[in-house]
Amino acid sequence: MTPASGSSGASAPLVIESSVVEGLPAEGALLLRMSGSLDAEGARSWSAQLRGHLEQADLAGLRPVLDLAHVQLGGAAVLRALSETTRARTGRPDLIVVRARPGVREAVHLARLDGVRLYATLDEALRELARAATSRADLPAWRSQMADPLRPSYEDLRKEVRALRSRVRTAPVIGLAQGVLMVRYGLPDAGTAFRALREGSQRFNVPLRVLVSAVVVARPPDGAVWFPGRRPLPVPPLRILAREGRDPRSRRQMIDAVLHEALALGRASAGYVQCVDPAVNALVPESDHGCADTFLDHLVRGWDEGTADALAYRRRCPVSVPDVAADTLLSEESRRVLLATGTRAVQSVPVLSGSGSCAGVLTLHWPDAGHRPTTDRSEALALLASDTAAWLSWYNRSVLLDALEHLHRVLTASAEP
Repeated sequence: MTPASGSSGASAPLVIESSVVEGLPAEGALLLRMSGSLDAEGARSWSAQLRGHLEQADLAGLRPVLDLAHVQLGGAAVLRALSETTRARTGRPDLIVVRARPGVREAVHLARLDGVRLYATLDEALRELARAATSRADLPAWRSQMADPLRPSYEDLRKEVRALRSRVRTAPVIGLAQGVLMVRYGLPDAGTAFRALREGSQRFNVPLRVLVSAVVVARPPDGAVWFPGRRPLPVPPLRILAREGRDPRSRRQMIDAVLHEALALGRASAGYVQCVDPAVNALVPESDHGCADTFLDHLVRGWDEGTADALAYRRRCPVSVPDVAADTLLSEESRRVLLATGTRAVQSVPVLSGSGSCAGVLTLHWPDAGHRPTTDRSEALALLASDTAAWLSWYNRSVLLDALEHLHRVLTASAEP
Protein backbone atom coordinates (compact mmCIF):
# COMPACT_ATOMS: atom_id res chain seq x y z
CA MET A 1 0.00 0.00 0.00
CA THR A 2 1.46 3.30 -1.11
CA PRO A 3 0.28 6.51 0.62
CA ALA A 4 0.52 9.85 -1.13
CA SER A 5 -0.53 13.10 0.51
CA GLY A 6 -1.61 16.32 -1.11
CA SER A 7 -2.45 19.82 -0.02
CA SER A 8 -6.17 20.08 0.48
CA GLY A 9 -6.40 23.58 1.85
CA ALA A 10 -7.97 22.23 5.04
CA SER A 11 -6.72 21.35 8.49
CA ALA A 12 -6.74 17.59 7.83
CA PRO A 13 -4.54 16.71 4.83
CA LEU A 14 -5.98 14.49 2.13
CA VAL A 15 -4.28 11.12 1.70
CA ILE A 16 -4.71 8.60 -1.13
CA GLU A 17 -3.53 5.02 -0.47
CA SER A 18 -3.31 2.62 -3.40
CA SER A 19 -3.37 -1.18 -3.42
CA VAL A 20 -4.00 -3.89 -5.99
CA VAL A 21 -7.15 -5.89 -5.33
CA GLU A 22 -8.00 -9.29 -6.80
CA GLY A 23 -11.46 -9.06 -8.30
CA LEU A 24 -14.08 -11.66 -9.11
CA PRO A 25 -13.14 -13.93 -10.76
CA ALA A 26 -9.93 -12.55 -12.25
CA GLU A 27 -10.29 -8.83 -12.85
CA GLY A 28 -7.50 -6.72 -11.37
CA ALA A 29 -8.36 -3.40 -9.75
CA LEU A 30 -6.27 -0.57 -8.32
CA LEU A 31 -8.10 0.49 -5.18
CA LEU A 32 -7.52 4.12 -4.20
CA ARG A 33 -8.63 4.74 -0.62
CA MET A 34 -8.99 8.37 0.41
CA SER A 35 -8.98 9.83 3.88
CA GLY A 36 -8.97 13.42 5.12
CA SER A 37 -10.91 16.42 3.89
CA LEU A 38 -11.28 18.34 0.66
CA ASP A 39 -12.62 21.82 0.01
CA ALA A 40 -12.86 24.06 -3.05
CA GLU A 41 -9.26 25.30 -2.69
CA GLY A 42 -7.81 21.80 -2.53
CA ALA A 43 -9.91 20.28 -5.31
CA ARG A 44 -7.48 21.08 -8.14
CA SER A 45 -4.47 19.73 -6.24
CA TRP A 46 -6.40 16.56 -5.40
CA SER A 47 -7.45 16.18 -9.04
CA ALA A 48 -3.80 16.29 -10.18
CA GLN A 49 -2.80 13.76 -7.51
CA LEU A 50 -5.65 11.47 -8.52
CA ARG A 51 -4.65 11.64 -12.20
CA GLY A 52 -1.17 10.40 -11.25
CA HIS A 53 -2.65 7.32 -9.58
CA LEU A 54 -4.96 6.70 -12.54
CA GLU A 55 -2.03 6.83 -14.94
CA GLN A 56 -0.32 4.13 -12.84
CA ALA A 57 -3.48 2.01 -13.05
CA ASP A 58 -3.60 2.40 -16.85
CA LEU A 59 0.05 1.42 -17.23
CA ALA A 60 -0.46 -1.69 -15.08
CA GLY A 61 -3.65 -2.68 -16.92
CA LEU A 62 -5.78 -2.33 -13.77
CA ARG A 63 -9.27 -0.87 -13.32
CA PRO A 64 -9.23 2.20 -11.03
CA VAL A 65 -11.62 2.13 -8.05
CA LEU A 66 -11.94 5.22 -5.84
CA ASP A 67 -13.11 4.55 -2.26
CA LEU A 68 -14.57 7.72 -0.69
CA ALA A 69 -15.90 6.14 2.53
CA HIS A 70 -13.58 8.10 4.84
CA VAL A 71 -13.54 11.49 3.18
CA GLN A 72 -15.17 14.71 4.38
CA LEU A 73 -15.72 16.91 1.37
CA GLY A 74 -18.18 19.27 -0.27
CA GLY A 75 -20.24 17.98 -3.17
CA ALA A 76 -19.34 20.89 -5.47
CA ALA A 77 -15.59 20.51 -4.84
CA VAL A 78 -15.46 16.80 -5.54
CA LEU A 79 -17.80 17.15 -8.50
CA ARG A 80 -15.48 19.71 -10.10
CA ALA A 81 -12.41 17.56 -9.40
CA LEU A 82 -14.01 14.41 -10.78
CA SER A 83 -15.21 16.28 -13.84
CA GLU A 84 -11.69 17.56 -14.59
CA THR A 85 -10.20 14.12 -14.03
CA THR A 86 -12.64 12.21 -16.21
CA ARG A 87 -12.34 14.75 -19.07
CA ALA A 88 -8.61 14.04 -19.12
CA ARG A 89 -9.28 10.28 -19.31
CA THR A 90 -11.10 10.17 -22.65
CA GLY A 91 -10.83 6.68 -24.08
CA ARG A 92 -9.70 5.16 -20.76
CA PRO A 93 -11.65 2.77 -18.47
CA ASP A 94 -14.32 4.41 -16.33
CA LEU A 95 -13.44 5.70 -12.87
CA ILE A 96 -15.31 3.53 -10.37
CA VAL A 97 -16.47 5.37 -7.22
CA VAL A 98 -17.56 3.34 -4.18
CA ARG A 99 -18.90 4.14 -0.70
CA ALA A 100 -19.17 7.88 -1.26
CA ARG A 101 -20.97 9.90 1.40
CA PRO A 102 -24.62 10.85 0.74
CA GLY A 103 -23.96 14.43 -0.44
CA VAL A 104 -21.26 13.36 -2.87
CA ARG A 105 -23.28 10.39 -4.12
CA GLU A 106 -26.25 12.59 -4.87
CA ALA A 107 -24.16 15.25 -6.63
CA VAL A 108 -22.30 12.75 -8.82
CA HIS A 109 -25.44 10.78 -9.56
CA LEU A 110 -27.45 13.83 -10.62
CA ALA A 111 -24.59 15.29 -12.67
CA ARG A 112 -24.33 12.06 -14.69
CA LEU A 113 -20.61 12.55 -15.31
CA ASP A 114 -19.25 10.67 -18.30
CA GLY A 115 -16.56 8.22 -17.24
CA VAL A 116 -17.72 7.92 -13.59
CA ARG A 117 -19.67 4.91 -12.31
CA LEU A 118 -21.16 4.85 -8.81
CA TYR A 119 -21.46 1.74 -6.68
CA ALA A 120 -22.62 1.36 -3.11
CA THR A 121 -19.90 -1.11 -2.10
CA LEU A 122 -16.52 -2.36 -3.26
CA ASP A 123 -17.86 -5.89 -3.61
CA GLU A 124 -20.61 -4.71 -5.96
CA ALA A 125 -18.09 -2.83 -8.12
CA LEU A 126 -15.70 -5.79 -8.35
CA ARG A 127 -18.50 -8.16 -9.29
CA GLU A 128 -19.65 -5.85 -12.08
CA LEU A 129 -16.07 -5.48 -13.35
CA ALA A 130 -15.66 -9.23 -13.36
CA ARG A 131 -18.93 -9.75 -15.23
CA ALA A 132 -17.78 -7.29 -17.89
CA ALA A 133 -14.39 -9.01 -18.19
CA THR A 134 -15.65 -12.53 -18.82
CA SER A 135 -18.17 -14.33 -20.97
CA ARG A 136 -18.28 -17.41 -18.77
CA ALA A 137 -21.71 -18.97 -18.84
CA ASP A 138 -21.48 -20.21 -15.27
CA LEU A 139 -20.83 -16.78 -13.75
CA PRO A 140 -24.14 -15.86 -12.09
CA ALA A 141 -25.79 -12.59 -12.97
CA TRP A 142 -25.69 -10.24 -10.03
CA ARG A 143 -27.49 -7.03 -9.23
CA SER A 144 -28.05 -5.07 -6.08
CA GLN A 145 -31.20 -5.97 -4.14
CA MET A 146 -31.37 -2.51 -2.62
CA ALA A 147 -34.37 -0.32 -3.38
CA ASP A 148 -31.97 2.62 -3.48
CA PRO A 149 -28.89 1.55 -5.51
CA LEU A 150 -26.82 4.28 -3.86
CA ARG A 151 -27.44 3.11 -0.30
CA PRO A 152 -25.61 -0.01 0.92
CA SER A 153 -27.51 -2.63 2.90
CA TYR A 154 -26.12 -4.62 5.82
CA GLU A 155 -26.07 -7.71 3.59
CA ASP A 156 -23.93 -5.93 0.97
CA LEU A 157 -21.53 -4.61 3.59
CA ARG A 158 -21.21 -8.08 5.13
CA LYS A 159 -20.45 -9.58 1.71
CA GLU A 160 -17.88 -6.85 1.09
CA VAL A 161 -16.08 -7.54 4.37
CA ARG A 162 -16.06 -11.27 3.63
CA ALA A 163 -14.65 -10.70 0.14
CA LEU A 164 -11.97 -8.41 1.52
CA ARG A 165 -10.96 -10.97 4.15
CA SER A 166 -10.58 -13.58 1.41
CA ARG A 167 -8.37 -11.25 -0.60
CA VAL A 168 -6.24 -10.43 2.42
CA ARG A 169 -5.48 -14.16 2.79
CA THR A 170 -4.77 -14.50 -0.95
CA ALA A 171 -2.70 -11.33 -1.46
CA PRO A 172 0.60 -12.66 0.01
CA VAL A 173 0.53 -15.69 -2.33
CA ILE A 174 -0.20 -13.44 -5.32
CA GLY A 175 2.72 -11.23 -4.35
CA LEU A 176 4.99 -14.25 -3.98
CA ALA A 177 3.96 -15.59 -7.40
CA GLN A 178 4.59 -12.18 -8.96
CA GLY A 179 8.08 -12.17 -7.44
CA VAL A 180 8.79 -15.69 -8.72
CA LEU A 181 7.82 -14.72 -12.27
CA MET A 182 9.77 -11.44 -12.16
CA VAL A 183 12.98 -13.23 -11.15
CA ARG A 184 12.47 -16.26 -13.39
CA TYR A 185 11.67 -14.35 -16.58
CA GLY A 186 13.29 -10.97 -15.93
CA LEU A 187 9.97 -9.09 -15.92
CA PRO A 188 10.22 -5.32 -15.42
CA ASP A 189 7.59 -5.00 -12.67
CA ALA A 190 4.91 -6.74 -10.65
CA GLY A 191 2.17 -5.36 -12.90
CA THR A 192 3.54 -7.29 -15.88
CA ALA A 193 3.60 -10.48 -13.82
CA PHE A 194 0.05 -9.92 -12.60
CA ARG A 195 -1.26 -9.36 -16.14
CA ALA A 196 0.34 -12.63 -17.28
CA LEU A 197 -1.25 -14.49 -14.36
CA ARG A 198 -4.62 -12.91 -15.01
CA GLU A 199 -4.49 -13.77 -18.71
CA GLY A 200 -3.63 -17.40 -17.95
CA SER A 201 -6.42 -17.55 -15.37
CA GLN A 202 -8.99 -16.29 -17.85
CA ARG A 203 -7.79 -18.37 -20.80
CA PHE A 204 -7.97 -21.69 -18.93
CA ASN A 205 -10.83 -20.76 -16.59
CA VAL A 206 -8.61 -21.46 -13.60
CA PRO A 207 -9.26 -19.30 -10.50
CA LEU A 208 -6.42 -16.83 -10.01
CA ARG A 209 -5.90 -18.06 -6.44
CA VAL A 210 -5.39 -21.62 -7.69
CA LEU A 211 -3.01 -20.58 -10.47
CA VAL A 212 -0.76 -18.41 -8.29
CA SER A 213 -0.55 -21.17 -5.69
CA ALA A 214 0.57 -23.61 -8.40
CA VAL A 215 3.24 -21.16 -9.60
CA VAL A 216 4.62 -20.95 -6.07
CA VAL A 217 4.71 -24.69 -5.27
CA ALA A 218 5.48 -26.28 -8.68
CA ARG A 219 9.07 -27.26 -9.39
CA PRO A 220 10.78 -24.61 -11.57
CA PRO A 221 10.90 -25.24 -15.34
CA ASP A 222 14.18 -26.44 -16.80
CA GLY A 223 13.96 -25.80 -20.51
CA ALA A 224 11.49 -24.67 -23.16
CA VAL A 225 8.79 -27.00 -21.79
CA TRP A 226 7.85 -26.84 -18.14
CA PHE A 227 6.69 -30.47 -17.88
CA PRO A 228 8.44 -32.44 -20.66
CA GLY A 229 6.97 -35.78 -21.65
CA ARG A 230 3.56 -35.01 -20.20
CA ARG A 231 0.68 -36.69 -22.03
CA PRO A 232 -3.03 -35.83 -22.01
CA LEU A 233 -4.89 -37.73 -19.30
CA PRO A 234 -8.36 -39.19 -19.86
CA VAL A 235 -11.12 -37.90 -17.63
CA PRO A 236 -11.73 -40.54 -14.94
CA PRO A 237 -15.15 -42.25 -15.00
CA LEU A 238 -16.83 -40.33 -12.19
CA ARG A 239 -20.37 -40.69 -10.88
CA ILE A 240 -20.55 -36.90 -10.44
CA LEU A 241 -20.16 -36.57 -14.23
CA ALA A 242 -23.22 -38.75 -14.88
CA ARG A 243 -25.48 -35.71 -15.15
CA GLU A 244 -25.38 -33.81 -18.42
CA GLY A 245 -23.81 -30.38 -18.62
CA ARG A 246 -21.02 -30.94 -16.10
CA ASP A 247 -17.68 -29.90 -17.57
CA PRO A 248 -14.72 -31.50 -15.75
CA ARG A 249 -12.50 -28.59 -16.85
CA SER A 250 -14.68 -26.08 -14.97
CA ARG A 251 -13.51 -26.04 -11.35
CA ARG A 252 -16.39 -23.93 -10.12
CA GLN A 253 -19.02 -26.08 -11.87
CA MET A 254 -17.57 -29.32 -10.55
CA ILE A 255 -17.18 -28.17 -6.95
CA ASP A 256 -20.73 -26.81 -6.99
CA ALA A 257 -21.85 -30.22 -8.29
CA VAL A 258 -19.98 -31.98 -5.48
CA LEU A 259 -21.70 -29.80 -2.90
CA HIS A 260 -25.12 -30.39 -4.50
CA GLU A 261 -24.58 -34.16 -4.39
CA ALA A 262 -23.35 -34.06 -0.77
CA LEU A 263 -26.40 -32.07 0.37
CA ALA A 264 -28.72 -34.52 -1.38
CA LEU A 265 -26.97 -37.62 -0.01
CA GLY A 266 -26.89 -36.29 3.54
CA ARG A 267 -30.32 -34.67 3.35
CA ALA A 268 -28.67 -31.62 4.86
CA SER A 269 -29.98 -28.06 4.87
CA ALA A 270 -26.55 -26.44 4.56
CA GLY A 271 -22.97 -27.27 3.73
CA TYR A 272 -19.74 -26.17 2.12
CA VAL A 273 -16.69 -27.49 0.29
CA GLN A 274 -13.13 -26.52 1.13
CA CYS A 275 -10.00 -27.41 -0.82
CA VAL A 276 -6.41 -27.35 0.40
CA ASP A 277 -4.27 -24.51 -0.90
CA PRO A 278 -0.78 -26.06 -1.18
CA ALA A 279 0.97 -22.70 -1.00
CA VAL A 280 -0.30 -22.06 2.55
CA ASN A 281 -1.17 -25.68 3.48
CA ALA A 282 -4.63 -24.68 4.68
CA LEU A 283 -8.28 -25.24 3.83
CA VAL A 284 -9.89 -22.56 1.64
CA PRO A 285 -13.69 -22.31 1.13
CA GLU A 286 -14.73 -22.81 -2.50
CA SER A 287 -18.51 -23.35 -2.44
CA ASP A 288 -21.30 -23.09 0.12
CA HIS A 289 -25.07 -23.39 0.35
CA GLY A 290 -27.54 -22.49 3.08
CA CYS A 291 -24.91 -21.25 5.53
CA ALA A 292 -25.68 -18.13 7.54
CA ASP A 293 -23.65 -15.01 6.75
CA THR A 294 -22.30 -14.88 10.30
CA PHE A 295 -20.93 -18.40 9.96
CA LEU A 296 -19.39 -17.66 6.54
CA ASP A 297 -17.68 -14.59 8.02
CA HIS A 298 -15.93 -16.83 10.54
CA LEU A 299 -15.19 -19.52 7.95
CA VAL A 300 -13.38 -17.01 5.72
CA ARG A 301 -11.19 -15.94 8.64
CA GLY A 302 -9.85 -19.50 8.86
CA TRP A 303 -9.89 -21.79 11.89
CA ASP A 304 -6.93 -24.01 12.63
CA GLU A 305 -8.43 -26.05 15.44
CA GLY A 306 -11.70 -26.80 17.17
CA THR A 307 -13.92 -27.40 14.11
CA ALA A 308 -15.17 -30.61 12.51
CA ASP A 309 -13.56 -29.75 9.16
CA ALA A 310 -10.19 -28.95 10.74
CA LEU A 311 -10.28 -32.24 12.64
CA ALA A 312 -11.24 -34.19 9.49
CA TYR A 313 -8.39 -32.50 7.63
CA ARG A 314 -5.85 -33.33 10.33
CA ARG A 315 -7.07 -36.85 11.17
CA ARG A 316 -7.88 -37.78 7.54
CA CYS A 317 -11.08 -39.50 8.59
CA PRO A 318 -14.76 -38.44 8.85
CA VAL A 319 -15.73 -36.44 11.91
CA SER A 320 -19.33 -36.46 13.13
CA VAL A 321 -20.71 -34.01 15.71
CA PRO A 322 -24.30 -35.12 16.46
CA ASP A 323 -24.79 -32.53 19.20
CA VAL A 324 -22.95 -29.23 18.75
CA ALA A 325 -24.03 -27.99 22.19
CA ALA A 326 -22.44 -30.90 24.07
CA ASP A 327 -19.62 -32.28 21.92
CA THR A 328 -16.16 -31.75 23.42
CA LEU A 329 -14.41 -31.90 20.01
CA LEU A 330 -15.43 -28.34 19.19
CA SER A 331 -13.82 -25.18 20.48
CA GLU A 332 -16.00 -22.74 22.38
CA GLU A 333 -15.80 -20.22 19.55
CA SER A 334 -16.83 -22.79 16.96
CA ARG A 335 -19.69 -24.00 19.17
CA ARG A 336 -20.91 -20.46 19.79
CA VAL A 337 -21.00 -19.54 16.10
CA LEU A 338 -22.68 -22.80 15.04
CA LEU A 339 -25.38 -22.53 17.70
CA ALA A 340 -25.94 -18.85 16.97
CA THR A 341 -26.55 -19.64 13.30
CA GLY A 342 -28.96 -22.53 13.94
CA THR A 343 -26.64 -25.51 13.42
CA ARG A 344 -27.08 -28.37 15.89
CA ALA A 345 -25.27 -31.23 14.11
CA VAL A 346 -22.24 -31.35 11.78
CA GLN A 347 -20.37 -33.91 9.72
CA SER A 348 -17.10 -33.40 7.83
CA VAL A 349 -15.72 -35.88 5.29
CA PRO A 350 -12.11 -35.56 4.09
CA VAL A 351 -11.26 -35.74 0.39
CA LEU A 352 -8.25 -38.06 0.35
CA SER A 353 -5.89 -38.45 -2.59
CA GLY A 354 -4.51 -41.80 -3.76
CA SER A 355 -1.43 -41.20 -1.59
CA GLY A 356 -3.58 -40.58 1.48
CA SER A 357 -3.04 -36.81 1.72
CA CYS A 358 -6.06 -34.59 2.34
CA ALA A 359 -7.02 -32.45 -0.68
CA GLY A 360 -10.20 -30.98 0.80
CA VAL A 361 -13.16 -31.44 3.13
CA LEU A 362 -16.92 -31.74 2.57
CA THR A 363 -18.96 -30.42 5.52
CA LEU A 364 -22.72 -30.73 6.13
CA HIS A 365 -24.89 -28.93 8.70
CA TRP A 366 -28.25 -29.95 10.17
CA PRO A 367 -30.62 -27.83 12.29
CA ASP A 368 -31.55 -30.69 14.65
CA ALA A 369 -29.32 -32.25 17.31
CA GLY A 370 -28.85 -36.01 17.39
CA HIS A 371 -28.31 -36.39 13.65
CA ARG A 372 -26.18 -39.43 12.89
CA PRO A 373 -25.71 -40.46 9.24
CA THR A 374 -26.77 -44.00 8.47
CA THR A 375 -24.19 -46.51 7.26
CA ASP A 376 -25.52 -46.28 3.71
CA ARG A 377 -25.32 -42.48 3.66
CA SER A 378 -21.85 -42.50 5.18
CA GLU A 379 -20.68 -44.89 2.49
CA ALA A 380 -22.28 -42.78 -0.22
CA LEU A 381 -20.54 -39.65 1.08
CA ALA A 382 -17.24 -41.54 1.19
CA LEU A 383 -17.70 -42.55 -2.46
CA LEU A 384 -18.48 -38.92 -3.35
CA ALA A 385 -15.30 -37.79 -1.57
CA SER A 386 -13.35 -40.45 -3.51
CA ASP A 387 -14.81 -39.18 -6.81
CA THR A 388 -13.92 -35.63 -5.81
CA ALA A 389 -10.34 -36.63 -5.05
CA ALA A 390 -10.03 -38.40 -8.42
CA TRP A 391 -11.38 -35.36 -10.25
CA LEU A 392 -9.10 -32.95 -8.35
CA SER A 393 -6.08 -35.11 -9.18
CA TRP A 394 -7.02 -35.12 -12.88
CA TYR A 395 -7.73 -31.37 -12.84
CA ASN A 396 -4.38 -30.54 -11.20
CA ARG A 397 -2.45 -32.75 -13.62
CA SER A 398 -4.36 -31.60 -16.72
CA VAL A 399 -6.08 -28.21 -16.65
CA LEU A 400 -3.76 -26.61 -14.11
CA LEU A 401 -0.57 -27.88 -15.79
CA ASP A 402 -1.92 -26.68 -19.16
CA ALA A 403 -2.24 -23.20 -17.65
CA LEU A 404 1.29 -23.34 -16.23
CA GLU A 405 2.71 -24.53 -19.56
CA HIS A 406 0.98 -21.66 -21.34
CA LEU A 407 2.30 -19.15 -18.81
CA HIS A 408 5.85 -20.48 -19.26
CA ARG A 409 5.59 -20.36 -23.08
CA VAL A 410 4.28 -16.79 -23.16
CA LEU A 411 6.76 -15.38 -20.65
CA THR A 412 9.72 -17.25 -22.18
CA ALA A 413 8.85 -15.81 -25.60
CA SER A 414 8.50 -12.30 -24.18
CA ALA A 415 11.93 -12.58 -22.49
CA GLU A 416 13.72 -13.52 -25.71
CA PRO A 417 15.69 -10.67 -27.37
